[in-house]
Amino acid sequence: MKKIEFTIRNLKLRLAIAFVLMAGILHGQYNPTDENLKNREWFQEAKFGLFIHWGVYSVLGDGEWAMNNQQIPISAYEKLPSFFNPTEYNPAEWVQMAKSAGMKYITITTKHHDGFAMFDSKVSGYNIVKKTPYGKDILKLLADECHRQGIKLFFYHSQLDWHHPDYFPRGFTGGSYTGRKEQGDWNKYLDYMDAQLTELLTNYGPVAGIWFDGMWDKEKADWRLQQTYSLIHRLQPGALVGSNHHLAPIEGEDFQMFEKDLPGHNTTGFAPEQKIGDLPKETCETINNSWGFNLKDNHHKTKKELVQYLVKAAGYGANFLLNVGPMPNGKIQPEHQAVLKQVGDWLKVYGETIYDTQGGPLSARDWGVMTQKRNKIYVHILNWQDEALTIPGLEKKILSAKIFNDKSPVKFLENEFGVSLKVAKEKRDEVDTVVELEVGD
Repeated sequence: MKKIEFTIRNLKLRLAIAFVLMAGILHGQYNPTDENLKNREWFQEAKFGLFIHWGVYSVLGDGEWAMNNQQIPISAYEKLPSFFNPTEYNPAEWVQMAKSAGMKYITITTKHHDGFAMFDSKVSGYNIVKKTPYGKDILKLLADECHRQGIKLFFYHSQLDWHHPDYFPRGFTGGSYTGRKEQGDWNKYLDYMDAQLTELLTNYGPVAGIWFDGMWDKEKADWRLQQTYSLIHRLQPGALVGSNHHLAPIEGEDFQMFEKDLPGHNTTGFAPEQKIGDLPKETCETINNSWGFNLKDNHHKTKKELVQYLVKAAGYGANFLLNVGPMPNGKIQPEHQAVLKQVGDWLKVYGETIYDTQGGPLSARDWGVMTQKRNKIYVHILNWQDEALTIPGLEKKILSAKIFNDKSPVKFLENEFGVSLKVAKEKRDEVDTVVELEVGD
């Protein structure tokens, strides 16, 4: 009798395990490959990337949302590609600019919300090769150059589409002004999206990752995420998947992004309920106030603003993806090139305190942030408020303190109230005064 009971219990256990395994398969349980995990580590160490928003909308000089903001019908918007002829586009210059700025990767728009493909898509004639006088695949040219110069390339891809007839039911953008019929096959649209992703993942060599955007347009829709994410991981197991959905990470994603905000903040109002997950993090921001080229936008951020944002992102353990919007001729605005070079020059000196670091032992404060690497803690003082800086005590004992760039000693005092650092005024930097602490047991 006991043997029968044991057999029955054993059978139930086997059935339970089988059920769990089957449930995992049915729900797309994601087990990243070793290559993917290694790439996550690289991504976490990279810290700085170049975001590029470029499309036929640049002809209008009114940002990437021009079609929706100006309420341009599809029949009129389809005339734009005939004016897009970026004869001065030089991908080698773009990649060199990114590298000179200290950036480790590039993320470029392959298709934005207007539905126009900036690559040679075979599943849609609405693309740069077939519809513009330029007639070349700018993504292929950029991908080849990235591979040559050793910089990783991510593809931004919009899930939202104001042009495709099967993007239906509509979301809260791209309304009746487009002139589309009030009908469509949602699954057919998702098949189309997966087909274009297949092209991107099979025709351009190694792709570092896919950067999704637009799911927020239809929050409650069935986006078939597991099917799409599985497709990506099957075609390029090392590629990282992220989505700008303003939510906590979803099964199948490899990094978490924060739009125009540091992790845990919600100054934009985009992500009131977004929780910080355990995946590598990235925050994106514009170099002026626009993503796509905007002729009237002269709110260009300074070296100080950009360096301090980069430093703050690193203090939160996140990458900083900084956007430029190329002009319709294919050139990056000179003022943007100039400030990127300034940031790159700063990183030549202070890169050790940013790259391959983690967020410091203390969370961000009004005065600045900390980063750390092994037995070194870098105190980034962005805002001096008193003659000395007093911080809470650290778990490990401070062995030495010095100004990072010239290694001159910094006076410090450890006691029950914390640690006080005193830096002479002539040693302070208006952008970022970095104090290097060596700690030990």
